[in-house]
Amino acid sequence: MFSIKLGPAGSPAASTLEGIRAVKEMGLQAMEVEFVRGVKMGNDLARECGALAKELGIELSVHAPYYINLASDEREKREASVKRILDSCERGHHLGAREIVFHPAYFGKKSKEEVHEIVREAVIRMQEEIKRRKWNVRLAPETTGKHSAYGSLEEILLLSEETGCSFCVDFAHLYARNRGSIDYAGILDMIEERLRPRHLQIHFSGIEWTLAGERNHIVIASNKPPFEPLAKEILERKISATIISESPVTWKDSLEMKKIFERLGYDFG
Repeated sequence: MFSIKLGPAGSPAASTLEGIRAVKEMGLQAMEVEFVRGVKMGNDLARECGALAKELGIELSVHAPYYINLASDEREKREASVKRILDSCERGHHLGAREIVFHPAYFGKKSKEEVHEIVREAVIRMQEEIKRRKWNVRLAPETTGKHSAYGSLEEILLLSEETGCSFCVDFAHLYARNRGSIDYAGILDMIEERLRPRHLQIHFSGIEWTLAGERNHIVIASNKPPFEPLAKEILERKISATIISESPVTWKDSLEMKKIFERLGYDFG
C-alpha cells in the first residue's frame, strides 16, 4: 500500500520539539528539520526530538546547510562542505530522520562532467563514513533551481545511479530551470524507469524565476507550478511520497496540499 506524507520545511512553532507536536495536531505527517543556517542542534536534543516524532508518528527528514559547495576551487571550502553534510547526518541519525537533503555544488569555471565526478567521489566518501559510523541515514542530493548549480534532474538521477544515494526532487526548482514549464508525467516516467524508487522525497512550493533560474519561493496558490496535476500523477501511479512544503507559509501550504489530495480521494486516515 502506498502512502502520502505531508509537512513543512522547518518547525511551525518556536522550537523543533514544539513543531513536531504542532505538526501532529494539524493532521500532518512529516517535518523537515532545517539546518540551513548551520547545524546548531546537539545530539541529546536530536534524540529527544526523534523519540517524540516516533511516538507521534511524524516522519522527520533533514536539510543540511546552504553553505555547501563540494566542487569549490578551495580545498578548505570543500572539506567544510563535507563536514556540514556529515554533521547533518549525525544529527539526522539521532533524530531518526532517514533522508539528509542538500544542494551539492556550483559549476564555477569547471565543466559539468568535472563537477559531476567531484560530487560523485565526495558522495562515495561520505557514504563510507556514514557506514563506518553506523548512522541510519541516506544522502539525498536535491534538484536545484539555478543553472549555475549542479542539480538538474539528469545530474541527480545519474548521481543516484552511480552511487546508490537517495535524492530529493524539488518540482519548483525544475519548473524554474525550465523557465516556467513542467512535465510531471515525463519527470516521473524518467525517475521510475531509471531508478524504480520505493519512495520519493519531494519538495514543493510556488516559485518566481528569471533566465538564470529560481528567484524566490512563493505560495502554491500562485499555481507556478500548479500542485493538483502532480497530486493526480502521484495518486494514479500509487507512488509513496513525502512532500515537504518550502513555501513562505510552509505549514499552511502543507494543509492546502492535504485538501487537494483529499479532494482527489486520498484518505490520510
